[in-house]
Amino acid sequence: MKRFFLLLGGILFLSLPANAQFNSNPVLNIENKDKKFLNYGYFLGFNRYGFKFDYKQDRGNQGTDIQVLQSTGFNVGLIGEMRLNEFLDVRIEPGLYYNARTLGFPGFTATEEGARDAITEVKSTYINFPVLLKIGTRRFGNFKPFLVAGPSASLNLGSNEESIDDNSSGTFRMKKWTYNYELGFGIDFYLEYFKFTPSIRGVFGLTDELVRDNDPNSPWTGNIDSMKTRGLFVNFTFE
Repeated sequence: MKRFFLLLGGILFLSLPANAQFNSNPVLNIENKDKKFLNYGYFLGFNRYGFKFDYKQDRGNQGTDIQVLQSTGFNVGLIGEMRLNEFLDVRIEPGLYYNARTLGFPGFTATEEGARDAITEVKSTYINFPVLLKIGTRRFGNFKPFLVAGPSASLNLGSNEESIDDNSSGTFRMKKWTYNYELGFGIDFYLEYFKFTPSIRGVFGLTDELVRDNDPNSPWTGNIDSMKTRGLFVNFTFE
């Protein structure tokens, strides 16, 4: 996924100077927008969350791994941006991210009870706190491409970390706080009255999020070495 973002970002950076030659003298909108030391805005968007599992023992083949069924959630949040120079900005984007994932655990019988135990829905509401470095090119007329990268911390409001119940009682537990790094790219479009920015960003968990079941030989968590978030954000920003 990281190579995918870097490749598309590189293509974007290389192609836009050539495209700008076809409109070399446009009327510049909000010409002084990026010259302010501080800028503010908000974003709306959607997300796809998944998990990356590592196991304590070789499970034999991919078909016996935990299956993750992803769904599309939504994002909303605020933006604060501090200008360092023409090409660099520090950006904070506190936001609310809602999503639900369905996990299918192997090893259960094909009975009605076994099928019920094998399927777990994980609903998550994250408050995400990223601190990002935005690296832009020079402005080409009324648009400007950029890359963005940095660390983030996420508070999971639906973690169940402190619950005494576990999967044997139908409760899937995760840690409240997780830590990630984020990498993406986008384009600033300078419209007549505001700046509009579509962007895409990958999120890669750095810490294990799983709270194990009370039974160390649990069929749900006993063989899991780590469970880390993998996600994709698509945001539309208005400044």
